[in-house]
Amino acid sequence: MKLDKTISAVVTGGASGLGEATARALAENGVKVALFDMNEERGEQVAREIGGVFCRVNVTLDDDVDAGFSKARAAHGQERILVNCAGTGRSIKTARRDRKTGDVTHFPMDVFNDIIQINLVGTFRCIAKSSQGMLDLDPLEDGDRAVIINTSSAAAEDGQVGQAAYAASKGGIVSLTLPIARDFMNDGIRVNVILPGIFDTPLMSRAPQEVKDSLAQSVPFPKRFGLPAEFAQLALSMITNGYFNGEDVRLDGAIRMAPR
Repeated sequence: MKLDKTISAVVTGGASGLGEATARALAENGVKVALFDMNEERGEQVAREIGGVFCRVNVTLDDDVDAGFSKARAAHGQERILVNCAGTGRSIKTARRDRKTGDVTHFPMDVFNDIIQINLVGTFRCIAKSSQGMLDLDPLEDGDRAVIINTSSAAAEDGQVGQAAYAASKGGIVSLTLPIARDFMNDGIRVNVILPGIFDTPLMSRAPQEVKDSLAQSVPFPKRFGLPAEFAQLALSMITNGYFNGEDVRLDGAIRMAPR
């Protein structure tokens, strides 16, 4: 797919981190971009800076997602690109004993469900609703009708201590990508997924400096965090390379996560 002003995109989680970097990269290539996010202040700022539109969307709610697509399409027309970056995560052991009290607790099921609903179900919800509109588009000269990029994590393959919920949600995103690509194999809609490793995002910036230094040194090469712009670069390659379909690609400096 050639990127230009005739193409519109929706980026979930577009107000910060990997989503923001991807939204900016698309806009720099002329694409009309709509941002889905919960952070209204930051989302509006980014949208102004890239000449896009912000839609306050909670990806766990049908009505929110429907309203977001309606607003985005009213501004830019039916999107040909969907990039799913919205996500969350918490690290809690499946069951654990409190060192001070001796009490044993298990992973709160409401927290487990929230992570699955945001990361996995939210991703699928946006794919289903976006692709419904994509099917009405005419194919482009190269045969592409649309492209969907999902965001998983290296944790999908080597989740660490406390990451059962997060790894399950991200593993599910990997698993659904190929079947969806096959669902659309006669419709010209390509679907791929990126599995980022340790990236320099707002979530990571809250970690203590010594923790960040240690994590950076654990990357085989280069010994640093990934840059959001590098994620965006891969997303654009998946969009513009017409033979990229049904693939899951790690972007992680060759790291394989240790148990903790």
